[in-house]
Amino acid sequence: MHLDQHVSLKPYNTFGMDVRARYFIEPKSRSEILTLLNYRSMIRMPFLVLGGGSNMLFTGNFEGLVIHISSKGIQWKEDVDGTVLVTAEAGELWDDLVGFCVGKGWAGLENLSLIPGTVGAAPVQNIGAYGVEVKDCIESVHYVMTDSGKEMHLKSGECQFGYRDSIFRNSLKRRCIILDVTFRLSAGDSEEKPGTAHLKLDYGTIRKELEDQGISSPTIADVRNVVCAIRRRKLPDPAEIGNAGSFFRNPVVEGVTRDRLLSTFPTLPWFPDISGKYKIPAAWLIQQCGWKGFRDGDAGVHAMQPLVLVNYGLASGGQITALMQRIIESVQNRFGILLRPEVNII
Repeated sequence: MHLDQHVSLKPYNTFGMDVRARYFIEPKSRSEILTLLNYRSMIRMPFLVLGGGSNMLFTGNFEGLVIHISSKGIQWKEDVDGTVLVTAEAGELWDDLVGFCVGKGWAGLENLSLIPGTVGAAPVQNIGAYGVEVKDCIESVHYVMTDSGKEMHLKSGECQFGYRDSIFRNSLKRRCIILDVTFRLSAGDSEEKPGTAHLKLDYGTIRKELEDQGISSPTIADVRNVVCAIRRRKLPDPAEIGNAGSFFRNPVVEGVTRDRLLSTFPTLPWFPDISGKYKIPAAWLIQQCGWKGFRDGDAGVHAMQPLVLVNYGLASGGQITALMQRIIESVQNRFGILLRPEVNII
């Protein structure tokens, strides 16, 4: 490991913000992460754990230590119930893990294909897409406390998972570093084969896309391919235009709020939530307020997906957050709903 100073973070965040870290270090193994904690206890400074930088908006330089986790490795074993336990190091790219599991014929993660970021970041915000949340497959999370260096494990049920939320965004925020995550996956492939996992096909246009391709008995590889194709059509590539994917969470409202909105906006889309409440697509609310395709300098709203704020080149984090606030205020004024950002603002 090398401790570098005044390092540009532009290559390390998908928004492409050209801010700097006062100190920067890149542990490439679990042992280096644990060694770093001993060193950090001596220098005692604010720190930020950075994975793929795909869910982060920097609004200025970070005057502390940025720890870019780059540990790699995937191990697996079959359990007695026929499932497979897959343990991936925190620095593994998320989509590389999904592709690896699909290639092995292990079902569970395929709907989460092409989500940017690293394995270590996945449980923090409980990433989700196309009817699946990562909590559905997580067996346990292995982490280390930064103050004591004590290694700990939490079972999935102990992680306080919620919609884009977990214990790692709350009571353990900036108090621990995730080392690896273990997933329990099904050793199954086809929706039609008895004894295998039932594929999740009824969210979005997955089933229609499969039918259009003449696929009546899809495999997990078919689902992954379709999800990747849909995401590539709908979402901008961070390599081409700076963004952090979905910027806002979909608001979850009580039934009385949903009914009030439907009385005024009869075309309002809504979906039942596992909490017994109702999820309203933030993209629809934003589009109804006229923000789709909006641009102010180099800060804008994507022309195809209003849920995505973009940096066309030289926008600052402050300009993106100012645009965010304008969108929040307009949605609240029109619908009485307060949008919350999904992206971490630093």
